[in-house]
Amino acid sequence: MQNKPYSRFYLPLIIALSIILGIWIGHGKILTNSSVNTPGKLGEVLKLIDKEYLDTVNFDSIIEKTLPDILAQLDPHSTYIPAKDLQATNDELEGSFSGVGVSFNIMNDTITILEVIANGPCEKMGVLAGDRIISVDGENVAGISITNEKVMSLLKGPKGTKVTLGIKRSSSAQPLSFEITRGEIPVNSVIASYIIAPHIGFIKVDKFGGKTFEEFSTALRELKNNGATKFIIDLRGNGGGYMSAATLMANEFLPKNCTIVNTITRQSERPTLSDGHGVFQDSEIVVLIDEYSASASEIFAGAIQDHDRGLIMGRRSFGKGLIQNQFVLNDKSAIRLTIGQYHTPSGRSIQKEYTAGDKKYHTDIYDRYNHGELYNADSIKINKDLEYHTTNGRIVYGGGGIIPDIFVPTDSSKITKYYINVTNAGLFQKFAFDYSDKNRSTLNRCKTATDVIKQLPSDDELLIQFVNYAQSQKIAPKQIEYTTSKDLILTAIKALIARDIIGSQAYYEIAYKNDNAVQKAIYHLNNGDAKNPITINFKK
Repeated sequence: MQNKPYSRFYLPLIIALSIILGIWIGHGKILTNSSVNTPGKLGEVLKLIDKEYLDTVNFDSIIEKTLPDILAQLDPHSTYIPAKDLQATNDELEGSFSGVGVSFNIMNDTITILEVIANGPCEKMGVLAGDRIISVDGENVAGISITNEKVMSLLKGPKGTKVTLGIKRSSSAQPLSFEITRGEIPVNSVIASYIIAPHIGFIKVDKFGGKTFEEFSTALRELKNNGATKFIIDLRGNGGGYMSAATLMANEFLPKNCTIVNTITRQSERPTLSDGHGVFQDSEIVVLIDEYSASASEIFAGAIQDHDRGLIMGRRSFGKGLIQNQFVLNDKSAIRLTIGQYHTPSGRSIQKEYTAGDKKYHTDIYDRYNHGELYNADSIKINKDLEYHTTNGRIVYGGGGIIPDIFVPTDSSKITKYYINVTNAGLFQKFAFDYSDKNRSTLNRCKTATDVIKQLPSDDELLIQFVNYAQSQKIAPKQIEYTTSKDLILTAIKALIARDIIGSQAYYEIAYKNDNAVQKAIYHLNNGDAKNPITINFKK
């Protein structure tokens, strides 16, 4: 176990050498006669290759291939980002990028617009959900096996630049042309926020980016204005992002001078404290986590749990407590280098065990599945030597990840081979889009998820339509299987149709009506259990 990755001081030296080498490459100096001046053994080897190797060597290519391997010898989260990927990687966390303002999917080799972002460039010019993009700046993009990455590169671009989209619309016999001026497009972190039950607000946070706290704060206040006094904060699947966003969110719920997180580096140990200005210090909350909740998600959940401020429900979180800083190199590539650790207020290290260079770290979730941890709380491997105490004296354990107060297992009782086959083939999405497309003139009148449900046929009719569609796609129906999975199938179809017509929030409003963790969260909030989590630790 690497409890103090910064203690491996000699390994970052290798990174420094590689950076120096990258600088030399960036200046075009490495291929001149014996010009490699990188110090140490690495420099000696490269100089020898440059001078004596039989063939001409592409040092750029060598570095691109070697840097990830070098960083992998440090820890699982120090990474190299090639220059071509850096902008897109940063855009996701910064909260916006410049583009045309649509979400899309590629169906049957055709770029199909799923959603037009409100007030975005495409909406202002009259582009509609359901439109097919057949050309970009006169270049054909239909029926050519185009990739998502290629589409993104065509649609994104500097703010103020123009792009002409050729559109095929079902209501028009002729292709349509739209000249779009690219603009700033928000990348939302809060992807759903609504009243899920009387006096209970639900907020799903997808990532922790530059604008997450602003979105989260707005959602809290809007829900409060709509009557919410209790809140469910869904961090399932949230792999993290900026620590500052998580600490600001936690600050909303904590009294003054509570430690939110301890940041430990080679130079210092620094606590981040609440300032007492949080508006929701008395609100009851439940935080939902799962095995994919990581980093900033764990900082937030750990702070709430260690101060007995609310209930943590779900499954053990991922266990990423290493801190990375991004260093941009001369060629505009970057490395994200681990420079410290996060500890929760009680002193727990969030980071799970790892051995540098061991690839088993990345199969941990699969190992949990095989071990039974996703189905049974008793299968969680608890290190009782790493015992810590919350503010109220409740026992919590370190060793990696946040163990929930209330365990909610993965529900596989309705999953059949038929359900898996249609899921893997992407048939829910395809059927839902086809249905939405054929009935768009009627469905476009809907304003809410409830309106969409009212416009759909009966459950039996909708299921028959889907089964027939799946059969046309070579997945034969087996009545006992699709009957067993009926509820899952119908929920997925309805939620996806609502998403195609209204947007992503409508998806969750429908999908989470039958979600075990969400329904248990509502139950415990209604029973006042979030006020005193000390009494129900590890209760199932």
